[in-house]
Amino acid sequence: MSVALRKPHKDLTEGNILQQIILFALPLIATSVLQLLFNTADTIVVGRWGGETEAEREIALAAVGSCGAIINLVVNVFLGLSVGAGVCVAHAIGAKEFETVEKTVHTAVYTALIGGVLTTAVGLILTPQLLSLIGVEQSILPEAILYMRAYFCGMPAALLYNYCAAMLRASGDTARPLGFLSIAGVANVLLNLVMVLVFKKGALGVGVATAVSNYISCALIIAFLLKTTGPCHLDLKKITIHKEPFKKILTIGLPAGIQSSLFSISNVIIQSALQSFQSATIVAGHTAASNLQGYIYTVMNSTAQSSMNFTGQHVGAKKYKRLKTVVLWHYLLVFVTGFSLSCIIFLLGKPLLNAFIPGNTAAIEVGMISLRLIGLPYFICGFLDTGSYTMRGFGKSIAPTAISLLGACALRIVWIYTVFYPFYSDRIDMLYLSYPITWLVTAIAYVPFIIHEFKKHKNEDENIEIAQTC
Repeated sequence: MSVALRKPHKDLTEGNILQQIILFALPLIATSVLQLLFNTADTIVVGRWGGETEAEREIALAAVGSCGAIINLVVNVFLGLSVGAGVCVAHAIGAKEFETVEKTVHTAVYTALIGGVLTTAVGLILTPQLLSLIGVEQSILPEAILYMRAYFCGMPAALLYNYCAAMLRASGDTARPLGFLSIAGVANVLLNLVMVLVFKKGALGVGVATAVSNYISCALIIAFLLKTTGPCHLDLKKITIHKEPFKKILTIGLPAGIQSSLFSISNVIIQSALQSFQSATIVAGHTAASNLQGYIYTVMNSTAQSSMNFTGQHVGAKKYKRLKTVVLWHYLLVFVTGFSLSCIIFLLGKPLLNAFIPGNTAAIEVGMISLRLIGLPYFICGFLDTGSYTMRGFGKSIAPTAISLLGACALRIVWIYTVFYPFYSDRIDMLYLSYPITWLVTAIAYVPFIIHEFKKHKNEDENIEIAQTC
């Protein structure tokens, strides 16, 4: 079937703006929250049943938590390219260039396959060295190595799923990725219980369950793309690199991946600072709080992420006046959702933390400090993400990367090495303060760049209207 005869995509440049955003973002939020729920299930299972004694369970939970920053650091470079693929598809759909969409889809799938294999190889080979580099405590290290290697075995499938899901969302379809993830997530929870309760594999079992569920979601989304007649149709015989789409994917996606990795580098340094306390209790409390904060971030980030798809289609269609309202609505929705969730989770903090680390009073107190200093001002991070995704929707990727390098990464590192280590190395609260301070600086820095983009295109709507009239 020719590209021209395929079923229409969802046009994000027409209709009621708020309604469009909500209808687009809700499945995206549900997908991300569902994914986080399954990750939380991992944490609860390993925290409650990952060992025979409380000490063993604490070590298993700390092992899983210690791997997160390193995993994100390695993976995010390749995941960033999926952002590039999504923006390219959105631009092409907005401009009604469906042949370009087809080439982008097949180029992105090829890129995901190569990236997945490389990521797995790096993860399997360098896991011990990477964990030792951030100073993971010796009592935690063996379990952490097993978990991280198992996790990396699922990377080819995880990248394929994320690239394909990004392109589906760019075409306006956020519901199907939700369905695929739901099926894979249920399988993940069941496998967690089997691996931990039946086979007694602790952190390793959770890693294996996660890898298997990644392959399930990947198989589902690939099967759909092979059958769909929409703009994101996949033909296995056409999977190759097309020069122009690949160049654009790299131009937008590589800086996005670097930006994500910059966040990860700063988080690795935070993780190293946590390890400097030499306390599995602190790491366990931090891990539990991070899981709760993940829900705040996920809802905000999903809303912010929709701004990239909306911006991409509007830029392709050259509808900049309408786009201003779109961007403002995204900022408002991010604030409302982020601040509301932050307050709810903080007020219910102790019983929620107790679900992860039952009866561990010291770890729960650490978690409450994190919820107060990181959780409550988390909406500022949502502003940061909205600015970043909006810039990428414009097709600009260098500026967001530079802003994040200076704000969220460099400034955070400066804080840790000039404030935390020299003067407050025994105070976890002073470590946590690095988050809201760097979020605020970075979020503010995005504003003039977004204003500049609108000024640059301020006459294009009028020119289109004149041309259509003539």
